[in-house]
Parts: sequence; structure tokens; C-alpha cells
Amino acid sequence: MAERRDSSSRPDSGASADARGNSFIEALRRNTATVIVGQDDLVERLLVGILCGGHILLEGVPGLAKSLTVQTVARCLSAEYRRIQFTPDLLPADLIGTRVFLRETGDFTVKRGPVFANIILADEINRAPAKVQSALLEAMQERQVTIGEESMPLPDPFLVFATQNPIEQEGTYPLPEAQADRFLLKVRVPYPDREEELAIVNRMARAEPELSVKPVATLDDVRAARSGLDAIYVDEKIKNYAVSLVRATREPAAIGLDDLVPLIEYGASPRATIALVMAGKALALLDGRDYVTPRDIRRIGADVLRHRVIVSFEAEAEGVTPEEVVARVFESVEVP
Repeated sequence: MAERRDSSSRPDSGASADARGNSFIEALRRNTATVIVGQDDLVERLLVGILCGGHILLEGVPGLAKSLTVQTVARCLSAEYRRIQFTPDLLPADLIGTRVFLRETGDFTVKRGPVFANIILADEINRAPAKVQSALLEAMQERQVTIGEESMPLPDPFLVFATQNPIEQEGTYPLPEAQADRFLLKVRVPYPDREEELAIVNRMARAEPELSVKPVATLDDVRAARSGLDAIYVDEKIKNYAVSLVRATREPAAIGLDDLVPLIEYGASPRATIALVMAGKALALLDGRDYVTPRDIRRIGADVLRHRVIVSFEAEAEGVTPEEVVARVFESVEVP
């Protein structure tokens, strides 16, 4: 297996993860836990997005602390944070800004929108129409915004953490596939277990819950940790494993899954392969390792692929979900 490879073949094999700039991660986890009960996987996925510079789509029913978790992480990082509440009457200019005429000088000036921040919470992103959702495309892909004839870079880092409610259909607009593909991960946020829910009641069922957190890191710490990703070793077998997984969503018959052929309308793009490897590196860094294992790819695989595999009408009629398709693929592709 790739993870048993001699460490002498890996670059920087003697360097610890902390030496590459992630010493703040445990402090951030501890600090976040003073506000957020449970949701360890959610916090981990947000850290993966921060390390990879990737946007994350959070899906879950109301009341699961999705917005509070994003806000808490932003405060821990001393990041400039903006929450944008998506509504049906929102306009693109409400996100990115617009040109304003100055009567005194007779000139136009640019009034920047709330998107000019380090961490953007796009709350209930599926409540705004496609033209507003699409206004984020340039920002998410190019890290810049064009208003009129002027293109302006966004702050570094720039991350969009979007939430959406899966149970309501009235007054919602599904994300276009092209925009969904821009999200590094789509994370399902589950209900808490019994002990966690009791802890939530004890912490939050009071007139003034204690929700304040102190910054434990800076954006320079984030940039230093992000640069450490390049030192994480990825064996060729791991890369080929990621390629095989993604290609199997396009050509399931090649791995013996002939029954999936009529159920998949479109498979994942090469962006998914990149996301698997990058997210695997981030998980390795979070675990204090300087190499990626197949388990890292499997841990993050559903979050990378569930929003990139588009099932056919026949699959929808049979009640087959993208998660089920992805699970079948992971069961069938040989692990290195």
C-alpha cells in the first residue's frame, strides 16, 4: 500500500505538520468547542476548505448551528466576516457592488458590496434566483469581481461558505450545476446525538448564552499552513486511485457497474479529481501526517462527489440518489 512506502522517498518526511504552520489548528478546535457542541466533522470540513482555499456548501435542516459554526471559525481566525442573507428579491449588485454617480464631480465611483471580505456566509443560498447565485461565479473561481469596466481582486484568503435547507421547495432555486461544481465540498450536517443535544440545551437555554470566542490565529497562520500542503506527499497510487474513482462516475461500465449506466446523466469533472487529492492533503495535515493514505480519499470522497454526480430522470424515478451512486463506486474501485 502507498502509505507503507519508505519515508526516505517522501520530501520533507522528517518535518512535522506543526513546523509547516498548522500549530493553530488544535487551538482553533478547542476554542470552537466552547461555543459549538459536537459538529466535529463540520468543523473539520471547514478547516479543509480553509487549508485548500476551497468553498463549501453546507446542507442541513434549520437549527443545526451551520451559520454559528462558520461565524465562530471566522472569529477564531481574526478574519473579516460578512453574512449575506439570500432572499428572492436580492440583486447581484447587493452582493458584488455597483457603480454610483457622484453629482458633485459628475463622475462614477465603485461602491463595493459585502463580498469583499475573507469569509462570506451565503445563508440559504438557494433562496435567491439564478442571476444572483451566478453573480458569485467570478468571485468564487477567479477571486475577483468585475463592476463596469473595472476588475478588483478579492481579499486573500477569500472563502464562500454557503448554507441551504434541503426540506423546503417553495421559494427556492436549485443551484446551477456550474456553480455547484465550484464548491470544493458539499457537507451534509446531521442532527446531534442525545448527549450532544442535552449539552446544547444546558449551554443555550438561557437568556444570554455565552457565545463569545477569542481569536487564536491570524490570516498569516492560515497562509503558512496552506503553503504546507505542497509538502504533503501523495503517492502515484493515490493519484491513480482518485482518477479511477472520478472516471468511474463517468464510465461505470468500465468497473463492472453496468446497472449504473442509465442512472448517471453526467459524471464528475476533473475538478473533482483535484479536489479529492487536495482535500486528502488537508486531512493528512490536520492529522499531523506528511503523506496521504487511501483512507483520506475515502473519508472525504462523498463530500467531494455528491454534488458533482448528476443522476438521470430514471434514477430519480427509482429513488436513487447521488450518494448511493458514489457509495457504489467506492465499493467497486480497488483500493491501492
